Amino acid sequence: MSVETELDDKTLRDRIAENPKPAALWLAGLAVLLVLELGSIAAAVLRVGEVTRLTIGGIASGPSWMAGVVADSLGPISATLAFAVTAVVLLSMAGVLVKWLFVPFSIVDRLDIELGTGKEDVLEATIVTGLVAVVVATLVATPLGAAVDAVVSVLSQAIESVSSLQTLTSRETIPNEGYQLPDGSWEGTWLGLSPAVAWAVRVVVVYAYAFVLLGWLWKGYTIFREHYREADWTPRDDSINRFRNHYWGLFGLVVVVAFIVMALWAPALGPTPAEADIYQPYEHELEYYDEGLEEVAAITYGEANLDTRSVGGDSNVGLMSYDQYDRFHPFGTNNDGKDLFTFLAHGAQVSLVIGLLATGLMAVFASALALITAYYKGLIDLITVVTSDSIMSLPRFLVVLLLSVLFMEAQHPIATIYDGGLLLALIFAATGWPHLWRAVRGPALQVAEQEWIDAAKSFGQSPVTTMKKHMAPYIAGYMLVYASMYLGGIIIGVAALSFLGFGVQPPTPEWGRAVYEGRPYVSTASWHTATIPGIMVVLVVTAFNALGDGIRDAIDPESDAEADASSGAAGGGG
Repeated sequence: MSVETELDDKTLRDRIAENPKPAALWLAGLAVLLVLELGSIAAAVLRVGEVTRLTIGGIASGPSWMAGVVADSLGPISATLAFAVTAVVLLSMAGVLVKWLFVPFSIVDRLDIELGTGKEDVLEATIVTGLVAVVVATLVATPLGAAVDAVVSVLSQAIESVSSLQTLTSRETIPNEGYQLPDGSWEGTWLGLSPAVAWAVRVVVVYAYAFVLLGWLWKGYTIFREHYREADWTPRDDSINRFRNHYWGLFGLVVVVAFIVMALWAPALGPTPAEADIYQPYEHELEYYDEGLEEVAAITYGEANLDTRSVGGDSNVGLMSYDQYDRFHPFGTNNDGKDLFTFLAHGAQVSLVIGLLATGLMAVFASALALITAYYKGLIDLITVVTSDSIMSLPRFLVVLLLSVLFMEAQHPIATIYDGGLLLALIFAATGWPHLWRAVRGPALQVAEQEWIDAAKSFGQSPVTTMKKHMAPYIAGYMLVYASMYLGGIIIGVAALSFLGFGVQPPTPEWGRAVYEGRPYVSTASWHTATIPGIMVVLVVTAFNALGDGIRDAIDPESDAEADASSGAAGGGG
């Protein structure tokens, strides 16, 4: 018994130190896989950093924008008040986020200040918000801000140099753009293969790498379970086993993973480079063999796209076909002559970013609010109920549409980020949190009544610690289920807005806009321009719902009992 107690007291670090070989081998394999895509990882870090910079800049301009809006109607005094209130609200939100992520201890306890529980929490939030305000003021009003900008610039240049490295799945490794010579051979493609074959090889390499990486991550979990986990069995093992037998959930998982891989590796999966084909078609050229001149000629992508438009009749480039410039189009071209697969791959990137950002914000805010209202109950719970009911009583799609048009017409800086994508994510999050809060409010209230919560209170544990350690893990599974379902809803909502012309604006690709632009040609030879994007929207949304169902049934032990009971009844009735 004493030996078991000694083993139970060991930390994960101690168990790895006693048996480091399995962990070392797994980390070595992971390092090799990551090095193969180091350039792509660095490029992704740069993109995330740029979006983060633009987001912070857009949010920081919020007080000035609000003051300008109020000044036009209520005068300068009201504008100053609006600026101050907006700044305080944004600083308070930043303070809560900083406290939750970066301050694991209680500042009030460190200062030996003794107040009531509720007053201590308010003072803690006030102190953190004040510190955030001081940091912001220091960065803006002193040379320290310029020094930070210089450091960030140096780091960006270093990461940018790494991002230029060729990777296993890059277009440069397996190029598929080229032209066919009169003797039938191909020039410029990988190993002289046809563009279709070279593109197919690159797609196989991308998905093979992605699934090997996922398999290796799963291998890491099994190594942890076999060698380093304290318990031989946990409820998570049963959840995984149930999910393995849930074929509807597995279908959703496969489609969702394929969708995510398409989004993450969109630059490599596209038959044509998006920068040349979609964003700046008249600034890039492609080479082709001109049979009339009997020599290799050059033409801009924009001019070539005008000759390869799919608008019905004789003007059509269909599925799995080449155009007159020897470009291969697996999904054909759209009505602008751009490669439809490239458009959809980069559109998947847009949908994924908006969906994940909106769902993440909704989940974090709804979870925090559910924990707070379940812990304190009373007035704060009543206010939240009234607020959520008020928001849910409004037609959500119309509210999102109204706010989107309002911000775009006002030319708010945040509406220009990602061509309106960030704005849509924030609006969906702001209008969607009541639904998630309602979904997890019941489990949060249930766990708040448990004996161990009362024990934590009597022990003197702070409310934040109690909510984080003893309540949050209980509602995490419920939040995962509902968030995965709402993610699909956000994707179809963004597509609907883009279909109406109020979503993501050109030239950024978006699936809903592809359906709208191809709608007039559904009954023609160019049916693919709208049908394929529509099918992909339906498939992905269905997959997220299926994945949510699978996760729900996996984490709910009663699902197996219900299934066994129903099958037993069916067998007895036969």
